Amino acid sequence: MAISDSNIAPDKGVFNPSGEFKRRERPDLGTVQEPARNIPVFATTDVLVVGGGPAGTTAAIAAARCGADVILAERYNHLGGLSTGGLVVWIDRMTNWNGELLIRGVGEEMLDRLPDDAIYGPPPEQWGSREEELARQWARRHTAFHGTVTHAPMIDPEWLKLESLNLVLGANIELLLHSWVAAPLVEDGKVTGAILESKQGRMAVKATTVVDASGDGDIFAQAGEGFEGDIDDDDIHHCANTASLLSGVDVQKWFDWQDANPQKYKDFMRRGREETKHFILPFAGWRNDVVVFMGPRFSGFDVLNVDDLTTLEILSRESLVELLNYYRGNAPGFEEAWIMLTAPQLGARHSRRLVGAGKMTGPGTKSGEIFADEIGVSPSLSPNIPDVSVPYGSLVPAKTDNLLVAGRHISTDAQTHTFMREIPQCWLTGHAAGVAAALSANAGVAPRKMDVTEIQKALKKQGALIRDTETG
Repeated sequence: MAISDSNIAPDKGVFNPSGEFKRRERPDLGTVQEPARNIPVFATTDVLVVGGGPAGTTAAIAAARCGADVILAERYNHLGGLSTGGLVVWIDRMTNWNGELLIRGVGEEMLDRLPDDAIYGPPPEQWGSREEELARQWARRHTAFHGTVTHAPMIDPEWLKLESLNLVLGANIELLLHSWVAAPLVEDGKVTGAILESKQGRMAVKATTVVDASGDGDIFAQAGEGFEGDIDDDDIHHCANTASLLSGVDVQKWFDWQDANPQKYKDFMRRGREETKHFILPFAGWRNDVVVFMGPRFSGFDVLNVDDLTTLEILSRESLVELLNYYRGNAPGFEEAWIMLTAPQLGARHSRRLVGAGKMTGPGTKSGEIFADEIGVSPSLSPNIPDVSVPYGSLVPAKTDNLLVAGRHISTDAQTHTFMREIPQCWLTGHAAGVAAALSANAGVAPRKMDVTEIQKALKKQGALIRDTETG
């Protein structure tokens, strides 16, 4: 049975009578005073990593491998963030347009650890191929772009959770799940740890260096660092939604029907746009009986606003049921489809971006320049653009010491953020931030004063790709 629109009442302020989203205006109800209290110190460590998503997990592993004592705090019951709990099971391009693997190191290791039946994508010998039929076949699985086969596999999120956990535990990292980091500890312009909330109560972790991998910049924002946070009603990169998995699907039957009936397929999509409010196409999953809906994507919401977050969850689930009903009735291969899972984590693409010591910009990323402080190389958006040099400065706050930033909220402009927020790029920046945090804590030198060549040497030792500025 489809969920009715009437489940969201316009008089509650979520939607106006036309059905358009209207942010609830909450009145000023004054304040309450919280009594002062002493917060017990739960632990001390060299490096505290806030957030166990793609960036935070790789940061913690990299820091521990550099000999630092590491605590990794994660608010959910699993690691991997949007790549697992967010059901972003399509891992965007790890290779450049020539098929060279650019996202190396810990992120590469995570994918290599997955069982064969938990990852689906072209074999390495096909990466970079421009053979027309091969590219066509992989394009329908979102693994070939601009006529080029890439390494952009589909993965089983449960196995990625497990292998992320295995790597963390294997590195002797102290893992704190179900732990929400509420605020940084700041003394004289330096972060000295953070305050955590959990079922155990409020507690503090003291740390020499902190990595903010929260995804939303919760730590650097509360520490007083500047940030950008635009919300664009019409920009796909500022969208948010809860993704979902359907099982009971015959993916090959779905593909065969498209091939045999191109006009019927066009009619199917046209009617889908007419008969559903938010029609989208699914991504074929890592198995031929699973698809993922990475949408519908909703624009104009603030993922730092609890009312907006609640509305996004409601909209996503209502849209999913409507899509399920349409596909069951009209899409060959979906007759027995059922909802396997709605993501436990909302898919937020953008909230805050650090205004840091350095900044990645559109012109800079298109120039092909290899920065002297390069800490990784990202694939570019198109074959016409060179590989992108990622500078260490984009991870370093402008003012606050003993703090590094990794993940989708590093220092970039809006244009560059469109690809630096992806899972492989989060692995890349997390890896670099973890190494830098450990070396900083070990040497007693603030991250901004670190010799970048030492960070680069350690990253190379851990398998990351760092180019020479002279030879490329």
